Amino acid sequence: MSDIKRDSDIQKLLLAKILIDNIKNKGIVNNLAEVEFKVFSQFGEDGIIQYLINNIPIKNKIFIEFGVQDYKESNTRFLLINNNWKGLLIDSDRKNINSIKNDEIYWKYDIKAVCKFVTRENINSVFSSNGFEGDIGLLSIDIDGNDYWIWKAIKVINPSIVICEYNSVFGCKDAVTIPYGPNFNRTKAHFSNLYFGASMHALYYLANKKGYIFIGSNSAGNNAFFIKKDFAKFFKKLTLKEGYVISNIRGSRNKEGRLTYISGEDRKKIIEDLEVYNVKTKEKMKIKDL
Repeated sequence: MSDIKRDSDIQKLLLAKILIDNIKNKGIVNNLAEVEFKVFSQFGEDGIIQYLINNIPIKNKIFIEFGVQDYKESNTRFLLINNNWKGLLIDSDRKNINSIKNDEIYWKYDIKAVCKFVTRENINSVFSSNGFEGDIGLLSIDIDGNDYWIWKAIKVINPSIVICEYNSVFGCKDAVTIPYGPNFNRTKAHFSNLYFGASMHALYYLANKKGYIFIGSNSAGNNAFFIKKDFAKFFKKLTLKEGYVISNIRGSRNKEGRLTYISGEDRKKIIEDLEVYNVKTKEKMKIKDL
C-alpha cells in the first residue's frame, strides 16, 4: 500500500470515529439515510451498519459476505477493521480471492476468504465446511443474481442483521425475482446488466417468513436492511412503501459492454420482454406487466 493511500485510509477512519459517536446519540431514526457514511462501502452502508450494531445486543461478532469481489469496496471491511469482527468472505473469482489473501488485512484480522460460486444447493455446505454455523451478527448478500433464492435456502446460520441487494428496476409493487438458475450470470442473461436479483417486495415477503422486520433502504436504493424480530423495539419498523427507495443508479450497458447511462422507467423497457417469477402467486410474468 502506498503512503498516500495509507494516509487517506487513516483520515477516513478517524473521521468515521467522530461520525460513530454522533450515531450513538441518535436513538431511533425515521430514515436510515440519517446515519449513512462511507469508508469502504459502496454507498452509505458503513454508517448504517454501525448504527445497527450499536443498537442490537449481538452475541457473536461474526459476519458473512458474499459477492465481495476484491474486498476493497464492501459492506463489512469497515466492520472488520473498526470493530474487529470475524468473518467469512466468498467470491466466485479466484483472482479476487487471491487479492484478498495478499492484502495485509488477511493476517491482521480473523477472516477466511473462499472461492466458490454459490447456489441454493451448496450454500449451507459452504458455510458449514468453513466452520460458520449458528448465530452470527450480520449476513450481506450481493451476487447480482440469485439473491432471493440463496437467502431462502440458507438454514445453518441465524444472522441478527441481513443486508440484501434489491433490483429497483422491478419496482416494489410485485414480489418478483429472476427465475432460479444455478449458473445464472447477470451479463450473459442480458447484455444490459439490468436483469438480475429480486424486487424489494420479494425480499420483504421472504424476510417476514424468516422472522425479520424491514427497517429501510440505503439512500442509493440498492440495499435493503432487515433485523430479527427480537430486536424490533430498538428500531422503527417500516412498511414496504415507507422504506422503499427508487435507485437512480445508471449502470446499464449496450451490447458492446459500454455504459449507456439509461435511467428511470427507460431501464425497464430494455428488459420488458424477459420473465420474472412471482414468489407469492408462484407464476411467471413478463417485466412489462409489472
